[in-house]
Amino acid sequence: MGAEVRRVAETSLGKSVVLVDVQEGYRLWSGTYDRDPNPVLALERRVIRERLGPLSGRCVLDIATGTGFWLEFALSRGARAFGIDLSHEMLAAAAGKPGLRNHLIRGDMKLLPLKDAVADVAICSLAVGYLPSIRNLFRELARVARRVIVSDLHEIAVQAGWRRCFDVGGRRYEIQQFEHSSEELDEMAKSAGLRVDWRVAARLAEPERPFFVQAGREYAFETASQIPAVLSTCWSKS
Repeated sequence: MGAEVRRVAETSLGKSVVLVDVQEGYRLWSGTYDRDPNPVLALERRVIRERLGPLSGRCVLDIATGTGFWLEFALSRGARAFGIDLSHEMLAAAAGKPGLRNHLIRGDMKLLPLKDAVADVAICSLAVGYLPSIRNLFRELARVARRVIVSDLHEIAVQAGWRRCFDVGGRRYEIQQFEHSSEELDEMAKSAGLRVDWRVAARLAEPERPFFVQAGREYAFETASQIPAVLSTCWSKS
């Protein structure tokens, strides 16, 4: 996608927000992404870590790796792992971390530059919402891996107005996103030959409260914690 940018409506705080596509968004966000407090990201990581199981000796793909969190995690657990992303800037940030440079691949998650059945596990973290259509993504995930884990903002959170926003240089940005229901996810997975192993609809909880405190928004925690924030699903080959 191109780097189209347009200004959208004023927020309730009186700040204007600039809507950007995913490539422009992560170009801008790459320098501060790992430093920005993000309770949704923390929740997603907590949920998946608890369910990944042993990774030693397995091949793990971190699809839409960004700054390489799941790549780094898998390598630290003894896996053979590679991270794939389309953003030059996010890959550059990942490459600056010890041991990751030789495990990074630039590629589109809708057309992965990988051979069939190369991985035991593919993790696609907080990325499906950037695609208007997810059919090709699921075909590719099923093609390259025996087990597929996908997580993203829960559809109820999206319907409640949750957005992917960040601040850079005193300006607030929102990355364009698309809503995909659990039914749509399952339909695309089934059409790709995958069956559900487990699914978790997770809410923010006490481990995420400090992020709200740090941002000076603890008052919003109780309301936010009532909404399913992240939907994580694991599928495997039928």
